[in-house]
Amino acid sequence: MNSIRTRLLVLLVALIVLVATAVGAITYRNVLREVASLFDYQLQQMALSLRDQGEIVPRDAASLADPELDLVVQVWTEDGRTVYASREPQALPTRAVLGFADVQVQGTAWRTFSVLGRQRVIQVAQPQATREVRATEAALRSIAPLLLLAPLLALAAAAVVTLSLRSLSRVARAARERDAGDPDSLAPLPLEGLPDEAAPLVHALNALLQRLAVAFDAQRSFVADAAHELRSPLTALRLQLGLLRSAQDDTGRSEAQAALAAGIERSARLVEQLLTLARSEPGASAASQDSVELAGLAREVLADTAALAHSRETRLELQAPTPMPVMGDRAALAALLRNLVDNAVRYAPPRSRVVVSVMRDVQAVRLTVEDSGAGLGEADRARAFDRFWRRDPGNQAGSGLGLAIARSVAERHRATVSLDASPLGGLRATVVFAAP
Repeated sequence: MNSIRTRLLVLLVALIVLVATAVGAITYRNVLREVASLFDYQLQQMALSLRDQGEIVPRDAASLADPELDLVVQVWTEDGRTVYASREPQALPTRAVLGFADVQVQGTAWRTFSVLGRQRVIQVAQPQATREVRATEAALRSIAPLLLLAPLLALAAAAVVTLSLRSLSRVARAARERDAGDPDSLAPLPLEGLPDEAAPLVHALNALLQRLAVAFDAQRSFVADAAHELRSPLTALRLQLGLLRSAQDDTGRSEAQAALAAGIERSARLVEQLLTLARSEPGASAASQDSVELAGLAREVLADTAALAHSRETRLELQAPTPMPVMGDRAALAALLRNLVDNAVRYAPPRSRVVVSVMRDVQAVRLTVEDSGAGLGEADRARAFDRFWRRDPGNQAGSGLGLAIARSVAERHRATVSLDASPLGGLRATVVFAAP
């Protein structure tokens, strides 16, 4: 029974039945008690009205013997002699107890009231069975409206529940009718008429849809940009392959092979960076978080980049006096460091200086990569983290993905990355990790 509507209906109907039963039982008992009191009052008043009469005339005797009243009047003298009985003295009470009393005569229960007056005892009696029948009829008539109202209340509860959940059904229908191919499939769900208890859920769903829309837009943009960026190197590879096939001598063939190898290397690097960026996206599967010694990882990355730095006569320096552990994915952090260092080496002029430092303050671990090159202006720094952005679009040496990868990896590790001017004269990239 997972349906809210069914649960509410069952609970409401059960509550209605429980309340109706309790009210009916209380009303039934109260009516029985009140009717019994009324019958006693009738006995008492009749006995008192006869107390001061000298005799009972035939007309009064006939009325007292009315079977509808089912009352019996008996009068005794003080010495116990019967002087009057409204019925034939068959199975009637043969003695009187002053006041109210319950007596048994030949298996029949009687309720009596007796009073003493003018040297005689007057008794008014009534069979208990008659009293109980009359009381039961009155009690049942009093609870009959409850028996009629209970089904009506159940139907009203069903209508109220249905009307209250209609807005949720409308939201569910709006979500169910959306098509994945519809450009409006991620539009916000309607909020009109929602109860206060359901509004937070729909607000949360709308926030999720908005995030999905942003993610899908970013994915479509990424795929389009990747296809555009891959087109250029693939075209170059096709041309270089044509030059290799058309080379007439060994020298031309060697040059074409070298150009083809360089093009393949650039394409492979671009594909590798695209894969790294895809793995670093927020929607990608989470990697295991381990303690990573950042200073030692920086040494490994600098060792891997040493050949490129040597080819450009660039000096690499590391400032990491103590081990610096952070929690994260070692491969992703290595990609972040590699891209920052690779960018510094590639885009700084030859014979530059690249300094990597890993320091710790009170609440954070700071990784900085700075160079002594020309740097970037403030306008370019704002765009430097965009995918496929290059300061010099005609320069095919880079893909424009290095800083985008660095930012994506940093965000997955709840770190921040920023660019500013370096005291060395070039650009400084700073990554701030929360201290473990």
